[in-house]
Formats: sequence, C-alpha cells, structure tokens
Amino acid sequence: MTPRQRLLTLLCGETPDRVPVCPDISNMVPARLTGKPFWDIYVYKDPPLWLAHVNALKYFSLDGGWEVYDWGDIFGLATETWLPHIVHRYDDGRFVTQDRCQEDGRWRETVVVHTCDNPPATHVLPTKIGLPPEPASWEPIHGAKPWPSGLELWRLIRDEIGEQGVIGMPSGAVTCLLANPEEIFAYHDDPRPFYQRREQALERIERHMDIIAGLEIKPDFLFCGASGSLVFQSPAIFRDLALPLLQKATAMAKDLGIPTHVHSCGPEAELVRIAAEETDLTIIDPLEVPPMGDCDLADLKRRYGKKIMLKGNLHTTSTMLRGSVRDVRRASLQAIRDGGVGGGFILSTGDQCGRDTPDENIRAMVQAAEDLGHYPLDLAAIDAEIRALS
Repeated sequence: MTPRQRLLTLLCGETPDRVPVCPDISNMVPARLTGKPFWDIYVYKDPPLWLAHVNALKYFSLDGGWEVYDWGDIFGLATETWLPHIVHRYDDGRFVTQDRCQEDGRWRETVVVHTCDNPPATHVLPTKIGLPPEPASWEPIHGAKPWPSGLELWRLIRDEIGEQGVIGMPSGAVTCLLANPEEIFAYHDDPRPFYQRREQALERIERHMDIIAGLEIKPDFLFCGASGSLVFQSPAIFRDLALPLLQKATAMAKDLGIPTHVHSCGPEAELVRIAAEETDLTIIDPLEVPPMGDCDLADLKRRYGKKIMLKGNLHTTSTMLRGSVRDVRRASLQAIRDGGVGGGFILSTGDQCGRDTPDENIRAMVQAAEDLGHYPLDLAAIDAEIRALS
C-alpha cells in the first residue's frame, strides 16, 4: 500500500498492510532539512512551512499529513486582514514582527521574534523585550514568495502530498478554551465570556460543516482539537466549555462520513476516555508518557481500542532526540506491541520531535514497522526482539 492507501484503510476502520508510521516532525525538523534560516520559511515562505513539511514526509517515507495545516483562512470567513510588519531588528540578524489590521490600523497586542535556527517565539508581549505596545516606526516585509490562499492553497497542498499521506481541514472545534494561567483566574471570576466563546465556536462549527458538505473534494479527516486540553482546563472545565464542541463537530462529521482527529499534548488519559465514550471522535494523539503526559498506551488500547483509534507515543526527548537507533527500534516495537494489535493504531511520537532529532532515529521507526509491523502481527517475533534489545 502507499502511505495514503494505508491511512485511508485505517480511517475506514479496516486493517492496512502494516502499522502506519508518522512521527510528529511538524515544524522544526522540516525547517532544518531545508538548510535555510528559519525566518525564510516562516516569514518569506521560501519554502513555506507546508512545503518543507511535505518534502520531509517524502524524505523519511512517512505515512503523513496529520500536521500539515499551514493554509490560513481556508474558508474565507475572516472579517479582518492582519499583515506582519518588521518593527525591530537586532544586530545579530534577529528581528521582530507585529501584525497590523488592514481595515483600521490596529496593532496586535503581541509580537513575534524570529531567529535563524529556531521556530519563531510567538505571543510575546512587546514590553517584555523592551518594545512599546505600538511601534513608532516599522517596515513592510519585502521578498516573501507569493502563494495561493484559502481553498486554492489547500488543493495545492493536497496535490503536493499526493500518495504520501492524507490531508485534513478545520472543523471549527477546539478542545481548549483556556490557554494560559490568566484565563484560569478569569474563568473562575466570571465564566460568561468563556461561554460566549463556546457559543461562537458552536456557530463556527456549523459554518465550517456547511462549507465542507458542499465541497466537491472532501478532506480525508477533520481537525477537532488543540494542544494542551487538560493543561489549563480540569476535566470538569473541559466538560463545561469544550466537550459540547467536540461532540457537535464529531457528530456532524460522522454524518458526512469524514473521520475526525484530536491532537492534545500533555495529560490526556482522561480526554481519551471521554472522547471514546462520549463523542464520535475517530483518532486521538499524541498520548504522551510521564512526565509530560499521563498515558499508558497498552492500558488505553485495552480499555478503549475498540472505540477509538490511537496515535503515539515515543518520548520525543529521551528516545527520539537523545536515544540511539537501538533505543528507538525497541521503543517502536513496544508501541506496536502495545497499540497495534488488531489495527486502529499509528506509530508516532509523544508530540513534536526536536530540531536536532537524528534522521536515523526517525528512519528507525519506519524500519521497525517495515520489519515487524505487518498484519497480522507476529507477536512472538516482536516479543523476542524486544527482549534482545532490552
């Protein structure tokens, strides 16, 4: 099977030829592979992040597409247009951008700091880096590569991915309506503004689904969640604010015959339970292990593997970044053993791989599935090699 065939087979609830492999390489690894300063990718779109990501999927032969979502206002529903401007430059080449509203000239309250060897630092208060809330002077960004936007861009990305994987669209749902400590206090002081956010999100889901239902070419899956759902929200707050969104989006997507996906790093075991038992969600990741998360892949598979598909969960630091090829192979085989029996599993990582993750470690995941991830799984052979590698 091609990666696309493999993933579509899985998403249809059937068993593919082998366990799909798609470590989360999202931003840093693709940018590194270009050999260019990171600001070329993020600011000048040369290449844009989505193209760097697709090229990385092909480079590593991954079953990809899950982290490709760099298409902006895909449905053209935004009522304002915000464009970045350079508001400060440092002597070492770093620079700061701030978005300005084209309609009324307002500046965003936060800025973005761009460096040559890391993704940009976003949501930075300008006063924290010695800049005024609104710049006294600025310069437009010259030299950014022109690319299509909206659905035209989505179709271009779909063509570029080709048989290398699947491509999603935003459902309008989010799984996190509290994003920082200040909002936790604000919610407990007065939850009404957050209920308004919830109602706005419910309306957004309706708009997105109406558009998706009318598309000639449907997405392969729908994004339904954001990172850190249970970091700033307790399970009770998640139920109060975000669960209605997830329930609505997954139910409407099911009616359209489109699978749904949630990515939520951090503690997630309770979210898996809720999603499996109380929503129509198709697949969830990244199922991080302690200390970043609280997931035990084998236990989640045993409890919920017949209700929801799982994607995860090799440790991105101790295993992927700092481990040897041998370590990665052993962890990959253990994850296949814990999550892959009977299908419904994608071998991945517990969130995004670091920039300097060795290429050979990413390839080791693919090789493990190529060698011992074919269905039906040979559990005796997998167990024997795990013992040999331990």
